[in-house]
Formats: sequence, structure tokens, C-alpha cells
Amino acid sequence: MRYKTSEIMLFRRLICCLTCLIVAFLFSSFKSGSTRLPYKVKTIVLDAGHGGRDGTTRGLIAREKDIALQVALRLGKALEENIPDIKVVYTRTEDVFVPLYERIGLANKIKADLFISIHCNSMPSNMRNRTAVKGVETFVSGSGRLDEQNTAILENQSILYEKNYKENYEGYDPKDPESIIIFSLLKNAYRDQSIRLATFIQNEYVSTGRINRGVKEQSLAVLAKAGMPSVLTEIGFISNPEEEEYMVSEAGQTEIVNCLVKAIQTYKKQVELN
Repeated sequence: MRYKTSEIMLFRRLICCLTCLIVAFLFSSFKSGSTRLPYKVKTIVLDAGHGGRDGTTRGLIAREKDIALQVALRLGKALEENIPDIKVVYTRTEDVFVPLYERIGLANKIKADLFISIHCNSMPSNMRNRTAVKGVETFVSGSGRLDEQNTAILENQSILYEKNYKENYEGYDPKDPESIIIFSLLKNAYRDQSIRLATFIQNEYVSTGRINRGVKEQSLAVLAKAGMPSVLTEIGFISNPEEEEYMVSEAGQTEIVNCLVKAIQTYKKQVELN
């Protein structure tokens, strides 16, 4: 039986991924037996989704990229005020386009302890009752279910704005099912911690009366190669006029930021106790 070249390449990648996972497991096992200092959450990377030419998603009065940046900057300031020993690093502080691989690459380079990407949700323009959909959801890196792939495809399309995106993402094509499989196999080793943080975030949102759309796993390129717990949180639907107005308002952004700060504080306390 002869295999296609694409199938052979896929098998090689699978073997490579499995090998890396085994090595990582053995290395972590070795480290666990050695003397080490207590773990501390010291550095958090805040990622304001989209930016620059990647920023066409908008509601009636605002653009997603602007709201995401405003919330990220507010969150960073609040974290520094409420958790003095935390260092906050931003992937962008103005309206510029930053490739997805550079966003998570920055977090990996500085050995960040957490990576939080902030976005606004939006329903397709051709969908009936698109303005009625509302709620909050938070994503972690994973394969996702087939009926949940729309979010992954939407977010990963940002790659197409980058030059040489195939080289930067090792041949990744957001429209290729094989690429989605590879990305899900390359997901970071911090799944449990990411889900824990995402759950805390959702719990805080819900405590303020927001509609809970849950914690979900998706093949999101911005999270796939994270070397730390990482989440992408959708703070509301910009396609819903009521939620858009809430996310634009100072009171709404303050409430969102307070939820995120409390979730991070809860996460930090729990992981540092272990």
C-alpha cells in the first residue's frame, strides 16, 4: 500500500509531536524530584486581540480591536495596583497589527506565567437574529468539537494578514483540516491550568449577571504554542447592541476588568499553595 506525500508528512509530524510530549513528560518528572523554590505567578502577558489592518469586526458604534485594547490597558493597570509583585507585559499598546506568532512568542521569550488574550465576540452578518445573541465565553487551546470550529476559524484568519504565514506557522493553513489536527497535537502542556483559570474567569463574569457560554477548547493559533497557562476570553458580543454599549462604557469595562483581576487573584492563590 502506497501513501500520499501529504500523508507521509502528517505521520512524521505526529511522531515528532509525540516524541516532544514524551521528552517534556520525562523532563518534568525529573524536575519534580529536585529541590526548587515555591512557584510564583510573576509575569502576565496581556494580549489585546487584533489591531491595525486586522480589525474590521465592529458593532454599531465601536470596533472590536479598540475595545480589546482599552480593556487590556485597564486590566494591566488594575493588576499592577492590586497585585504589587506582578509584572504586566502587553503585546500591543496602540492600534498596530501584531502577528499571532509574535504575540505568543513574546510570552514564551520572557517566560511569562500567564497569557490572556482579550476579544469581543460577533455573530455572522447573515445570521438571523444575530443581534439577540449575547454572553461570555473563554477558550483554551485544544482540538474542539466540529460544531465549535467557527470561532477557531474566525480567530485564525488573522494569520492571512501576515507575510510568509506558512513559514511562520510551519505550513499551517487555517482552511486545512490536517493543520487543525497538527495544532491540536501541539497544544501546550498546561491544559489543566488553562481550564482552571478560564473557569475562574467565567465564574466571575456570571457573578455579575452575565450569560455564561462556558469554557471551551479550540484550535486557536494564538494559544497553540503557549509555554504557559493561556486563555482567550470573549468579553461580550459586539454584534449585540446592548452588550456593545456595555463594553464601550466605563462602567462595563471596569466591571469586566474587576472580574478578570479577581479570577487571576484566585488562580494565583491556588497555584502558589500547591
